[in-house]
Amino acid sequence: MEKKSPNPRTSIVVPFYNEQENIPELYQSLTRVMGRLNVTYELIFIDDGSTDNTPQILKDLYEKDHRVQVIKLRKNFGQSAALQAGFDYAQGEIIISMDGDLQHDPEDIPLFLSKMEEGYDIVSGWRKKRVDNFFFRKLPSLVANRMMKKLSGVEIHDFGTTFKAYKREVIKSVHLYGELHRFIPALISREGVKITEIPIKNIVRQKGKSKYGLSRVRRVLFDLMTVKFIISFIDRPL
Repeated sequence: MEKKSPNPRTSIVVPFYNEQENIPELYQSLTRVMGRLNVTYELIFIDDGSTDNTPQILKDLYEKDHRVQVIKLRKNFGQSAALQAGFDYAQGEIIISMDGDLQHDPEDIPLFLSKMEEGYDIVSGWRKKRVDNFFFRKLPSLVANRMMKKLSGVEIHDFGTTFKAYKREVIKSVHLYGELHRFIPALISREGVKITEIPIKNIVRQKGKSKYGLSRVRRVLFDLMTVKFIISFIDRPL
């Protein structure tokens, strides 16, 4: 759907895959928080091939709020592809990405924006107190984060969270595939960008079904090797 907001200061990019139960509450929370900040903004909602009522809910929001932009993908391409579509479309000077399952709290957005004002290029969320399943989420995340920190030299604790803020010119230079959205700070760490992190709330999913499973763990491990290759050879001809 084509509709541009006039010169938004901030773009918030949210991919959805079968999240019909969570969209209305997330939209209300986002508009409430952004309204308090008194800044121009756009909400870029990506339907990643949903098979529930997500497309209709997004269409309704698009029609009633000029700040809502909707991108509909033909099928479920995955979170990285959905985020890439949102980043490509975003017009804001600062672009914030987050999940659409209400496990990220919009009330944390002012913290990201405040930190960006200090001159950082990327501000990454840190789920300091994880509430996820230990074996399926916390343990694989702990291993992956330690490996990526060692491989990239980027001193952050939580590469995996989608909840991050970027300067437009930084994120526009990134091309994502696989599960690489998790490792954006590592991918561009050799470009001299300033990266920091802030603690964020980690909320237990209340509605809908998690899309995380063992197959995703395998993909993340493969992407760790991909990121290592990219980092090792970014300054050398292939």
